[in-house]
Amino acid sequence: MTQKAYRTATLLVHQGKDRDPATGASVVPIYPASTYHHPGGVPGEFDYSRSGNPSREQVEEAIALLEGGCRGFAYATGMAAVGSALALLKSGDHLIAPEDLYGGSWRYISTVLPQQGISVSSVDTSDLAAIEAAIRPETRAIFLETPSNPLFKITDLRAVAELARARGLLTLLDNTFMTPLLQRPLELGIDVVIHSATKFLGGHSDLMAGLVTTADPELGKRLKYFQNAFGAVLSPFDCFLLSRGIKTLKLRLEAAQASAQVLAERLQQHPAVTRVYFPGLPDFAGRERHFAQAGGAGAVLSFELKEKALIKPLLERIALPIIAPSLGGVETILTHCWSMSHAAIPASTKEKLGIRETLVRISVGIEDVEDLWEDLAAGLAD
Repeated sequence: MTQKAYRTATLLVHQGKDRDPATGASVVPIYPASTYHHPGGVPGEFDYSRSGNPSREQVEEAIALLEGGCRGFAYATGMAAVGSALALLKSGDHLIAPEDLYGGSWRYISTVLPQQGISVSSVDTSDLAAIEAAIRPETRAIFLETPSNPLFKITDLRAVAELARARGLLTLLDNTFMTPLLQRPLELGIDVVIHSATKFLGGHSDLMAGLVTTADPELGKRLKYFQNAFGAVLSPFDCFLLSRGIKTLKLRLEAAQASAQVLAERLQQHPAVTRVYFPGLPDFAGRERHFAQAGGAGAVLSFELKEKALIKPLLERIALPIIAPSLGGVETILTHCWSMSHAAIPASTKEKLGIRETLVRISVGIEDVEDLWEDLAAGLAD
């Protein structure tokens, strides 16, 4: 592909390489090789697949291109990507992180990082003053989600990036909910962007993958060193699946986002529902801030039921959504956050944060929205 500045929808399809450079094939092949011949004992571009692989190179170039980064990195899971990005920290450092975030990330920063000598302060990152108040002399980074998972708190990325630059801190953002199609954090001043590519980027619930990118060449060198040293890289076959999934992201996400808007509006009027969390709603608290930094509301929403007793019938009656701790697939996925995606967080902490047993998250798929609504309405019926 030429170096013309194509728009995101075009980049999703053509990525960094849209054909095999060796044969012209319309798909870059799956290279399952674990190692590579060194002619005369001299290594070529690839020497060992943990260090580099042509199939992985394609998706790593793709995420850098899509996010506006200089280097990209592909990992075996989204949590491998989170952990590898946080490996930029060292013992004695202090991290500021959101109170409200994905359960797997919460478990990592609250249990694994302290074992490595890294202290963590959890704050409401939608409150810039709270972030600033949490900064210590040993603070080195701020980890973010926006919208947060599952309560959809919106952090002002430009303001946090400005604060971090002034204090010499790194900023790391999990952009899984929005994807590069709807939110480009590097352009807003964020240093490192992370994706669970298992979700919208892969899009078909058939792989696990994580991606990281940065626009800072020095950070890129450090991330590459750890990726090679640690070795939690994405397999060639999963790279192929991920590249294929990325090509249809625009069509999938736009369809799912339109349906999410319809479901959010109807759920807001349903007598069994007390609250809906979705940036596309006119009365959503963080709406103005969200749309100042994102190009859409996304395809995920959460809602609160009036009574805990309504959860079990809903989970038993619904037929179309997969009931599972994930999101971003072509099929609608319904998650009971308390027992699934955020099960790693202690009950007392969840209650304190407002993640209650009555909370349900829906990642809307590409089914007919009327079928989805009829199914949900039946599940919520008295």
